[in-house]
Amino acid sequence: MLPSLGRDVEDFEPVSTLLSDAGYRVACPSPRGIGASTGRMTNLTLHDFGRDIVSVIEAEGGKPAFVAGHAFGNWTARVVAVDRPDLVQAVIILAAGPRVVAPGPGAGLPHCMDKSLDAAVRLDWIKKVFFAQASDASVWLDGWHPEVADVQRAAKAATPIDSWWGAGNARILDVRALEDAFAPQEAGWQLSKDLGAQRVTTVAIANAGHALLPEQPAAVAEAIKTYLRDFQD
Repeated sequence: MLPSLGRDVEDFEPVSTLLSDAGYRVACPSPRGIGASTGRMTNLTLHDFGRDIVSVIEAEGGKPAFVAGHAFGNWTARVVAVDRPDLVQAVIILAAGPRVVAPGPGAGLPHCMDKSLDAAVRLDWIKKVFFAQASDASVWLDGWHPEVADVQRAAKAATPIDSWWGAGNARILDVRALEDAFAPQEAGWQLSKDLGAQRVTTVAIANAGHALLPEQPAAVAEAIKTYLRDFQD
């Protein structure tokens, strides 16, 4: 399970716990530059982040895994499927955005991470960019790593989108949030339209924005469990 831009794996804790309780083995590696995860932080591409995940899968036995990525993490998950299809059973993407993201949310990102701002101002930005109307955005006041976010954005910019957008030939579970400012419902965008419904299973989660994981962990976990059962069948 791969976390969002500039954030760590704690965001996955409620979901990963529910999956673990259901009998699934879950690995949540911190991105390089966060916690004890280290590595070069200059001149990177998404393939470097992908190799980090490959090393985790190999260290955990080397059997094909379901690779789940939230927001930024979904880009890395797709790269893993391109670079090492032998290690990927399917890709699970959570709150993924379209090829071209609406300018509004992206412009608000620096304010969400800027701790020099008053907490109330930051909270307003976090709510606007990441959370659904009814959600408590204060859970994301902490947990930001802006220097890592800058590196991750640069890595994405250095990686041609056509090289990873299709996730190779992997099957995909696309879990969408219905109040996601990065992928607004009224835009009509869905990955299944790009790659075909035969490869992409789409699940919509209500009352959730781009943050998704802290907003609707039970719904996300249930969507993943259902997909895993159906995939195995």
